Amino acid sequence: MHFNRFLLLLFLLPLSAFSQVTISGKVTTSISHVGIGKVTVFLSNSSYGTETSEDGAFTLVGVKPGQYDLVASSVGYQDYSQTILVGKEPFNITIPLMPKVNQLRGVVITTSANWKKNWEEFKKAFIGTSENAKNCVVVNPHVVSMVSSGRKHTLEAWSNDFLVVDNKSLGYRVKFLIDTFSNNGLTGIISWQGKAVFQELPGSAEQKKVWKLKREETYYGSSRDFYKSLYTGRLTQEGFIIKKLHRELNPERPQEGLILQKIKQFKEHYNRDSLNYWIIRENMSKYYHESLGKEPLQPYQIFGKTDKPGLFIISFTECLYVIYTKRHEETDFKDLYRPLDMENFETSVLTLSAPYAVFDMNGVVFNGAPLNEGTWSKSKLAELLPYDYTPGQER
Repeated sequence: MHFNRFLLLLFLLPLSAFSQVTISGKVTTSISHVGIGKVTVFLSNSSYGTETSEDGAFTLVGVKPGQYDLVASSVGYQDYSQTILVGKEPFNITIPLMPKVNQLRGVVITTSANWKKNWEEFKKAFIGTSENAKNCVVVNPHVVSMVSSGRKHTLEAWSNDFLVVDNKSLGYRVKFLIDTFSNNGLTGIISWQGKAVFQELPGSAEQKKVWKLKREETYYGSSRDFYKSLYTGRLTQEGFIIKKLHRELNPERPQEGLILQKIKQFKEHYNRDSLNYWIIRENMSKYYHESLGKEPLQPYQIFGKTDKPGLFIISFTECLYVIYTKRHEETDFKDLYRPLDMENFETSVLTLSAPYAVFDMNGVVFNGAPLNEGTWSKSKLAELLPYDYTPGQER
């Protein structure tokens, strides 16, 4: 009887419990191949990270299947990064680090007032303004270098060390190495590249229960939830409806750069009539002739498998309109089309910049990531969860 119960328990356990992998290896110098101690080795955007021993050895245990960037970082050496696809088998790797050659960026001269202004813009665009963001504490803001261009309406930023953020809403310390960051005021597009590692914040049992619920709330309805539901065939069960969106640029709305230029010009000259004219133009929708497909799209119409196990593609024409029916939207997006007879559900619009995008079994997009508008555009660092996070399966 006890044996039969044990077999039943094994049968009911999630498959991921049997497919966690160990990654081990050694970090050495690229010239003498001598092991290097105290090197930070981690899978970017995950909670898997460690530090090498004195001889350069490291081990990452319990890694869930998926695609990751394996990163090694140490003072005095160039960062190492390699994309790996974790399957069922453990593997061993030798990581050679090359001595760092200092590359000087342009000298940025700024006042404390300008730095504060740039920092507030950066923090809003990178960390966000949500309830989660309000509970984020930046430990070392001055590791971030920033340069602003008033003429181009852009803010660029980078860091030579990890920006450390304690997310007290989700219970993580996030260490983010910013390679590039850009906030384009003309297009409204925010983009960045970098590497991150997550660490659990210490907390009481009661606090951890609160974090668990908040993580689940953040995950459900997210882009990761959508992509995972797409490949598992559970879109309807998880509350997603997808349709094709047709739209055209509004020819009556001038280009964003011209609008901003005119508003600035007439503000400085206190010309109220002209200023109001251009503010009206700014408030006009970017699009017109918008319409949704009558019937929801089926997964097979936009989804496909690749020749690599665990990697999938999404492909569509025009725009993809994603409705999440389990939560209502609280933000009014000026340029987001919403039919008058549609309930105010969370809605995101996806536009591909390439023929297709590639994502893995964790719902993480790696190549050709779509431009997100609407609900998903609000997700910043404050909503970032480790790639290995799965509701109900936290380590």
